[in-house]
Amino acid sequence: MIKAIIVDDEPLAHQVILHHLESYSDIKVVSQHFSAKDALYELAKSTIDVVFLDINMPELSGLELIQALANPPQIIIVSAYEEYAITGFELNVTDYLLKPVSAKRVQQAINKVRERIYLAPKSKSITLKIDREKRKLSLDTIKYIEAYGNYVKVHQEDQTILATTTLKQLLEQLIGSFTQIHKSYIVNNNRVIAITNEHVELDNGDKIKIGKSFKEHCKVLL
Repeated sequence: MIKAIIVDDEPLAHQVILHHLESYSDIKVVSQHFSAKDALYELAKSTIDVVFLDINMPELSGLELIQALANPPQIIIVSAYEEYAITGFELNVTDYLLKPVSAKRVQQAINKVRERIYLAPKSKSITLKIDREKRKLSLDTIKYIEAYGNYVKVHQEDQTILATTTLKQLLEQLIGSFTQIHKSYIVNNNRVIAITNEHVELDNGDKIKIGKSFKEHCKVLL
């Protein structure tokens, strides 16, 4: 799950962004802030993946907020003023959206966020609780993972392992290496060789069904 916050001093701007994000099941708005100063406190104590950020705000501007952060998350600037765009990109923002914001531009920005996450350095292994022991598995050996109640089935080349965790909990650890394509399945990004409207095909020939609400997730796989 990609954790987001909205920072804008206009309540209507919050409503617009929330409306556009309704269709993205992998993005969760964990908090909303009407001043950059309040957001600064939130960013200091929480791990946030992306900030939808206005520029012109009282006390502390959006650009000043970015500059105040030692390790800023991804930033999507949402502003009525285009003249700050160059400064924004110099600060390595992910995208710069002009108000009024269109659904198409939000989609483009979200895809950029996903690409940066998926292209980030990835862990090569994961530790799972299997039976009564903890076991480290190489991510390269995992084809896909299937939800199974309070467990998951980890499908490898030569065996399937039952691990004590949920798909949601596991995906939070694997973001950037695996992608959820169905409510019951996440796939190893590096094993995907083809995508249709109905399924994802892996390099060993396995075909995993794509859920209707997860089609957007698949756009960054190839």
